[in-house]
Amino acid sequence: MRNILIVGAGKGIGLKSAELLKDENLFTISRNSTPELESLGTHFFQLDVSTDDLSEVSLPDELHGVVFCPGSINLKPFNRLSEADFLADFNKNFMGAVRIIMKCLPALKKSKSASIVLFSTVAVKVGMPFHTSIAASKGAIEGFAKSLAAELAISNIRVNVIAPSLSDTSLAAQLLSTEEKRIASAKRHPLQRVGLPEDSANMVEFLLSDKSSWMTGQIIGIDGGLGNIKL
Repeated sequence: MRNILIVGAGKGIGLKSAELLKDENLFTISRNSTPELESLGTHFFQLDVSTDDLSEVSLPDELHGVVFCPGSINLKPFNRLSEADFLADFNKNFMGAVRIIMKCLPALKKSKSASIVLFSTVAVKVGMPFHTSIAASKGAIEGFAKSLAAELAISNIRVNVIAPSLSDTSLAAQLLSTEEKRIASAKRHPLQRVGLPEDSANMVEFLLSDKSSWMTGQIIGIDGGLGNIKL
């Protein structure tokens, strides 16, 4: 049984990942607890990793995996975004990951074979209007992950990034609030549907497993083909 930490496990992709990995020794962090997460019986800590004191998070001496799932969908025209908007997205999407990895790194090194999984967005690869703030912060994640993967390879710690397109989670509820919106969103993807939480969670499970033991520094699109195909 491996020791795995999932940050942002309360809902969406993080929760689905926790459900898939329920047989591991799971440590979870979320700003809010949910009945679904409580039912899994994980070692749970309620806090915001981008702002709160992490000293209260008690983790084992050896960690085999860290998954950082928090995200935001702050879609506005550039001229309606403030500096505070950019900083909020940057702190939530990037600095939270930096802080938790700094805390976990000694335990990850002790495992002698560990995996870090981070999340970006297809909007980093494909320029999309109204995505400047979220794409900037997730773009930072991609650059960070590649450099960190190079640095930690000597410790046999792998670092990979999942870059989904729009997925049917509570974070995207407003974008999928009507049948018309769902149909329009589906048609933008070559595979003609929006993502499901399990689409990305299945990749989380794979990247934490020995089946991906020769993969590091990768940005993996789970995006219905949107990142590479134009119909």
